[in-house]
Amino acid sequence: MKPMPYILLIEDNEQDEFLTIKALQKNNVRNEIKVARDGEEALDLLFNAESSLYQSDLPQLILLDLKLPKIDGLDVLRKIRSELKTKLVPVVILTTSKEDSDLLSGYELGANSYVRKPVDFFEFTEAVKSLGTYWLILNEQVPL
Repeated sequence: MKPMPYILLIEDNEQDEFLTIKALQKNNVRNEIKVARDGEEALDLLFNAESSLYQSDLPQLILLDLKLPKIDGLDVLRKIRSELKTKLVPVVILTTSKEDSDLLSGYELGANSYVRKPVDFFEFTEAVKSLGTYWLILNEQVPL
């Protein structure tokens, strides 16, 4: 039986992690949510020696913060896009960064979308609802 697709949330801020998960749950996203709290943990989860090479073991969606400890988000994105196994997994940058250079670099490195986190919980919930609806329901996945 094929496992239910999961979401990989790469977020070091506990409050933002909580709000993102709460917003997804509030909007009836039933996918498992795996959390990596720094760039190194995210890459280990995606590329460790024990993980399978099959696409079914990959997340359906990666929500990526940019300002991460150990390995920053842009370097995580660079690695994701450089590997055959992960290069087609949708990556949405979900960040508080207002730097135009981060926005440009994110798209240059292959991000599918760039969303600035609203500070207000209602706005944040609506943004996550839109992300979930599009990437988990409407978007057609790459065939296996």
